[in-house]
Amino acid sequence: MLLCGPSGSGKSLLSARSGLPVLRLDDFYKEADDPTLPLVAGSSDIDWDHPGSWDADTAVAAIVELCRTGRTKIPVYDISLSARTGEESVEMDGTPLFIAEGIFAAEIVTRCRELGVLADALCLSRGPVRTFRRRFLRDLREGRKSVPFLLRRGWRLMRQERTIVARQTALGAHPCDKDEALSRLAAAAAGRRPAAAPAA
Repeated sequence: MLLCGPSGSGKSLLSARSGLPVLRLDDFYKEADDPTLPLVAGSSDIDWDHPGSWDADTAVAAIVELCRTGRTKIPVYDISLSARTGEESVEMDGTPLFIAEGIFAAEIVTRCRELGVLADALCLSRGPVRTFRRRFLRDLREGRKSVPFLLRRGWRLMRQERTIVARQTALGAHPCDKDEALSRLAAAAAGRRPAAAPAA
């Protein structure tokens, strides 16, 4: 189960609430000294919200290994340091489903579907203002980056949120709130296909 949505939309909280094993896709960020990291246009800030800041190939390999063997190793990434600080294991523990969550999950929907490992793909959205507030308080509490950086990033993402959700939806993720997401998670875990969205 791929779970995406704007930063601060509640992906990690929903994943924890589900009770399913969780593979954190944010742990596949590139490190700060990687020369391929993209920059925010007109700025010297690294654009950590651009898919180019993330190692999609390694993330997909971990997802496939977890699906096929029931376990995989993933990096432990410290966002405040912009660096990998270790490694840990993720295991299925006998469950039929796990959640791979992160802001770039939609980028790999097609690849996971083609590889035969995709149960469903969801995009959480809470609304730009609510997401801004939740994201800023979380990032401040966790000391992820400097306050000026968090404010610049937060303002930019708030203005871009509807575009972000539209892009993730176009990539194959179903837009929903947390209640619908939990319902579709339960359906996927039970081996049922999610209900089709009503016609507009």
